[in-house]
Amino acid sequence: MREDALKQARILVVDDQEANVRPVERILERAGYQNVRSTTESSRAVPLWAEFDPDLILLDLMMPDPDGFAVMEELAKRLPEGRYLPILVLTADSTSEAKHRALSMGARDFLTKPFDHTEALLRIRNLLEIRLLHRRVEDQNVALEELVRQRTQKLVDALDASKRQSEHRRALLARLGGSHGVGATDAAGDGASG
Repeated sequence: MREDALKQARILVVDDQEANVRPVERILERAGYQNVRSTTESSRAVPLWAEFDPDLILLDLMMPDPDGFAVMEELAKRLPEGRYLPILVLTADSTSEAKHRALSMGARDFLTKPFDHTEALLRIRNLLEIRLLHRRVEDQNVALEELVRQRTQKLVDALDASKRQSEHRRALLARLGGSHGVGATDAAGDGASG
C-alpha cells in the first residue's frame, strides 16, 4: 500500500471531550494524516459520516445521547450492504462487556484510554490498509461490471446484426426463387417430377 494513499485517507474522530479530541488530532497530524475531521457532539457523527465519507472512524463509547453504541447502530442501518467501514473504539470503558458489545456491533478494533500512541497509530494504519484495499476491490468490481455490460451490449448488437443479415438473405432468396419460377421444393429436388 502506498504511503501517500494512506496519509490521504479520511479519518473522523468522535469524542464528547475536547481534551480527548485534540491529542488524537495532534497524533494523527504528526503521523502525516491530512484529512482529519472531528466532533465533540455525538449527534453530529452520522451526518458527518454522510458528508465526509470517512475511511476510518475513531469513536468513543461513553458520550451523552447518542452514545458510541447508538452511533454504531445508526451507521449499520445506513451503510450500503457490503461496504466496509472500520471503526476503532477509543474509550475509557475497559470492561469485557463494552469490548464484546462494541466488536459485535461493527467496531473492528478496540483501545482503552489512556492508550499507547504508537500502538494506536499502528492499529489505525492496519485498519486503513484494509479499508483502502477494500475500496480498490470495490472499484475493480465496478470496472468489471462496466466491462461486462459493454461486452454484453456488443454481443447483443452483433446478434441483432446477424439476425438482420439472415433476414436479408432470406428475403433475397425468396425474391430469387420467385423470379425464376422455381419453388423452394423444386430447387431442393423433392423427386416429384419424373
